[in-house]
Amino acid sequence: MPTFPLHHSTSAPSFLRRQTQRLGLLAALSLAPLLSVAQAVQMTVQPGDPKLIISKHIQGQFAEHLGRCIYDGIWVDPALNVPKKGRLRMDVVEALKKIKVPNLRWPGGCFADTYHWRDGIGPTAQRPKMLNLWWGNNLEDNSFGTHEFLELCDLLGTEPYLAANVGSGTVQEMAGWMEYLNANQDTPLVQERRKNGHPEPYKVTWWGIGNESWGCGGNMTPEYYTDVYKRYATFAHNYEGAPPMKKIVSGANGDDANWTEVCMKRIPTNQMWGLTLHYYTLPTGSWSGSKGSATGFNEQQYFNTLRNGLKMDAIVAKHAAIMDKYDKEKKVALLVDEWGIWTDVEPGTNPGFLYQQNTLRDALLAGTTLNIFNNHCDRVRGANLAQAINVLQAVILTEKEKMLLTPTYHVFDLYQVHQDAQYLPLQFSSPDYVLNGEKIPALNASASKDKNGAVHISLVNLDPNKTLTLETALPGVSWKNVSGRILTSGNVSDYNTFDKPNTIQLAAFKGAKKRGDKLNVTLPSKSVVVLELK
Repeated sequence: MPTFPLHHSTSAPSFLRRQTQRLGLLAALSLAPLLSVAQAVQMTVQPGDPKLIISKHIQGQFAEHLGRCIYDGIWVDPALNVPKKGRLRMDVVEALKKIKVPNLRWPGGCFADTYHWRDGIGPTAQRPKMLNLWWGNNLEDNSFGTHEFLELCDLLGTEPYLAANVGSGTVQEMAGWMEYLNANQDTPLVQERRKNGHPEPYKVTWWGIGNESWGCGGNMTPEYYTDVYKRYATFAHNYEGAPPMKKIVSGANGDDANWTEVCMKRIPTNQMWGLTLHYYTLPTGSWSGSKGSATGFNEQQYFNTLRNGLKMDAIVAKHAAIMDKYDKEKKVALLVDEWGIWTDVEPGTNPGFLYQQNTLRDALLAGTTLNIFNNHCDRVRGANLAQAINVLQAVILTEKEKMLLTPTYHVFDLYQVHQDAQYLPLQFSSPDYVLNGEKIPALNASASKDKNGAVHISLVNLDPNKTLTLETALPGVSWKNVSGRILTSGNVSDYNTFDKPNTIQLAAFKGAKKRGDKLNVTLPSKSVVVLELK
């Protein structure tokens, strides 16, 4: 079979398209003899461009005022018997620190365009309450506000990513929030910040100018939004002593190429640092009716979910190509700041809280998606999984005093080795995972070299039935030893519960060997593996 390079360039098609446009040799063979034998893959790790780095910000998280993400997840009842700093839940904080969360997006999401920052500062007892009209119509008491969020970011050592209210707010309101956080001159807003307990500026640089402006952020046309954006961005000032603002455009929904085209055409590149993209994987592929169960799915539903998730590659490539037309030097970052699987909520839970379980299937999707982002790191320089705790594809679930790490959490634990590492292109041809006459690539992967010279290769086998064997050449790489960790389980529908929180957990991987100058790997079915060569 021919091989197809996985590195992205302005002229190359996306890696999913490359992998699916093959000679069809396997499809032409009878599949019956292959069911019990491993499928062989030849892979090459290429030297790559030392200047091309996988940004750590690809592994960002998202915390919206939605369901039990903030309240009961991060910000808990003072009487709850867990380690706390104030009302910040420290076992959650420590778990997020372990995976080196590089940036955290807040306060939304749709919530951001109804949020007025002044309601969340000052003495807690004096903060006005509001209805969270987007998510369950529950009463929001604003006890978790700007200072609490930035204290959380400080504890995590993470970059705060604030979403400004463009939908129902004003330019003055946004500009005031920026002055309150970043200025150090003796203005009334700075005096107020000092009175509220933070004498020094916070120096927040990541600012989303609106969220989903095509939808819950105002149902705007792209032409109208670009004018609104330029107006707001004009008043997003830099402050003395603070780094320059990173102004982020509210970008497209899924494969809406026109939105990206209009934004790139009408907004000068020197007026934006980033452009966002939102894409959720729906098991059924439809927003209407059932989206599919988080846990009760069969193999066909599993296959459909992964097929829909793999579309992320073509979507990213489509938007990147449009951006390349207007920004050949790739100065503007593409930020996929909402992604993940969106299923039906767990039975008996509030439908507005978007609480769902998290299976091995979701971990395989997470590893696949992060591989896609890594392979597009020339343009994708930030992303945010939706969401960190108790909402959608969460990395952590809590129930009163109990806390568990989801399979998706373990993928982020595995992949942190890629943060700010040099991107290494891969070349291989994936076998097909075939079900009922349909096929998707069984294997996806990405690779990098860290500052100490260690090479890391992340491998995902989506086929729930077949092992893959890889023989990998690494020209120009000097290495003596290989080690690795694996995430897998007996069934793709397995998940962790509060009674059995370690059903799915990381384990040492023994299926990689050095043979001559080649790396040989036996990759089990339905697994995520990250190897380290040094």
